Amino acid sequence: MDRRSFLKNTALGGTAAAATTALAAPAYAQGKRTLTMVTSWGRGLAGVFDAAQKFADNVNNMSGGDLTIDVKAAGELVGAFEVFDAVTAGQADIYHAADYYFINQHPALAFFTGVPFGMTATELNNWYYHGGGMELHHEVGEIFGLKSFLAGNTGTQAGGWFAKEITGPEDFNGLKFRMPGLGGKVLGAMGASVQNLPGAEVYQALASGAIDGTEWIGPWADEKAGFQEITKFYYTAGMHEPAAGLSSAVNLDVFNELTPAQQSMIEVAAGHANIWNLSQYLNNNGAALKRLQAGGVKVLEFPDSVWDAMFEASKGVYAEFMGDELFKKVNDAYFASMDESSGWLTQSSGAYRAQRDRIRGV
Repeated sequence: MDRRSFLKNTALGGTAAAATTALAAPAYAQGKRTLTMVTSWGRGLAGVFDAAQKFADNVNNMSGGDLTIDVKAAGELVGAFEVFDAVTAGQADIYHAADYYFINQHPALAFFTGVPFGMTATELNNWYYHGGGMELHHEVGEIFGLKSFLAGNTGTQAGGWFAKEITGPEDFNGLKFRMPGLGGKVLGAMGASVQNLPGAEVYQALASGAIDGTEWIGPWADEKAGFQEITKFYYTAGMHEPAAGLSSAVNLDVFNELTPAQQSMIEVAAGHANIWNLSQYLNNNGAALKRLQAGGVKVLEFPDSVWDAMFEASKGVYAEFMGDELFKKVNDAYFASMDESSGWLTQSSGAYRAQRDRIRGV
């Protein structure tokens, strides 16, 4: 007699069947729980650590104490670039970082931070929340046992700080420059010696001459980092991160153990931190730029020849990864969404701002 017939034909059948049904339901962890979140950020590092802390505070406040996130700064448990491995291995429960730090794990992760000549923050959010971007983030993350969400954004990042002015593409040849992600690969293709340093180590590297220049984030965070104490040549627009998304990624086994309500808290907390952090940067950058200029910083833009050379180099960088099916899938979806968003934004808010600034004389 098979098991189904046995249950049906015994007095215990009803009870056993109910127990079987109960066992088939997902097993959620009961009671209060603390999750350890490791980050790529030094404690108090302007903006980026704030985003991590805001995400954690959101979860802690919503859960009423049932789910607590304990935030660890870079170096307190693992190093800044070790957080990915720590969470995938189960040594920590969540990380908060810029996913393009981990392109050696999979190059498609770059799209959830920033890529050369890619999306602005508004365009990124359009894609992420309404164009399938979040689902693709999950698809890439789940390869490594992660459940990933955007949980911060720096907005358009500055081109960076240089020891001397950049007059043409040839000035990048041999230049020791700090830039992670696919943007760093673009500069490498232009002849630069590209370094990938954690944020907390950049000031000392620039001050010591270990690097000739660096990008970090933008006027507010850069001022807080003190780069203006070392060099006065500052390029305010760059191709590498037109929007820099920050990610919170939960170990997938841990995420699946959470109740549906707790899982929703993680998603909602990340979404709020994403918007809150972007507004934090944009609110502070203008005043910080004025202070930098008043302190003698020379604000510059790259010449067209540099922009053109960067674009040509970026073609080769993208082509390098197009043989990877998932990279191509994310790339195609990303740029299709960008093109759709860009047309309307240019003709609506772009045209409006140009007229507003012309009339107001700003």
